[in-house]
Amino acid sequence: MQKIEFGSTGLVIEKNGFGCLPIQRISETEAVKLLHKACDGGINFFDTARAYSDSEQKVGAAFSGMRDRIVLATKTGAQTAEGFWRDLETSLRTLKTDYIDIYQFHNPAFCPKPGGEDGLYDAALEAKKQGKIRHISITNHRLAVAQEAIDSGLYASLQFPFSYLAGEQELALVEGCRAHGMGFIAMKGMAGGLLRDGLTAAAWMAAQENVVPIWGVQRESELDQFLQCIREGAELTDERSATIERDRRELCGEFCRGCGYCMPCPAGIEINQCARMSLMLRRAPAAAWLTEEWQQKMHQIENCRHCGHCMSKCPYGLNTPELLQANYKDYWEVLAASKAEK
Repeated sequence: MQKIEFGSTGLVIEKNGFGCLPIQRISETEAVKLLHKACDGGINFFDTARAYSDSEQKVGAAFSGMRDRIVLATKTGAQTAEGFWRDLETSLRTLKTDYIDIYQFHNPAFCPKPGGEDGLYDAALEAKKQGKIRHISITNHRLAVAQEAIDSGLYASLQFPFSYLAGEQELALVEGCRAHGMGFIAMKGMAGGLLRDGLTAAAWMAAQENVVPIWGVQRESELDQFLQCIREGAELTDERSATIERDRRELCGEFCRGCGYCMPCPAGIEINQCARMSLMLRRAPAAAWLTEEWQQKMHQIENCRHCGHCMSKCPYGLNTPELLQANYKDYWEVLAASKAEK
């Protein structure tokens, strides 16, 4: 096992964490079984959010009566102090706990600070004073907000998208967190499903000092990969290094991460999948994306109004309408080629 001290919090956690977003897609019975297996296998850091439908409820059901074995992180998307308290009390109730170790502002468009008109940070300070939260943290997809959070000295940790496709700016965030005594939680360690080899991703993460990846798991087979890494370690072999270099050549640059912050689309386009369809066709079995259902969804791109809604919401500054048009053109070419082969 690879235990690390999480920033300056005093918390000691297994370097591989469990991301609890995907368990909202499985039954409570399945989720509890998966969470117990993760905990028994050495994972002690579990990250969920108020926004993840019934994820908190399932985590609460799994760890009721064994709270002392885990480090628990959750999030609030509240925009006001009133909303903050409502979310916090709901989370405490559904998680069946009287305190939360890492309480995170969930991807705010700004960096909450003491004295702000929103009242968010002041509410968090009061919750910490009351013992309901142990550490105040933040998640984000925006480089500017993430950097401001680091520079502010107000946060125990930052959660940000981070995988072996990371560029210099993301690596600078990790270094900034280390220098400021902050923990760094890596979401989207598999780049939103674009990376295919969990062991390679885990091996690369193992070499990143001060980084705790939270692997989004909903199947036992996925969990088994990461538990294997915990038991045996994950060596960055020549073969895995070659995989990383190949993926970097294919994927680095302007591509849709599938985060969904551009949604919903006024024209009904499923942007977070359609804008990266070319990648999915080549990095997963293409047949699953060439069905009648997906053809209808890709046709929706024809209804794009070029209103700019998606571009204004994209935390990566992508020209989403252009991406949609490029993926649209490629999709029908791939579909035509597939039909010609039959």
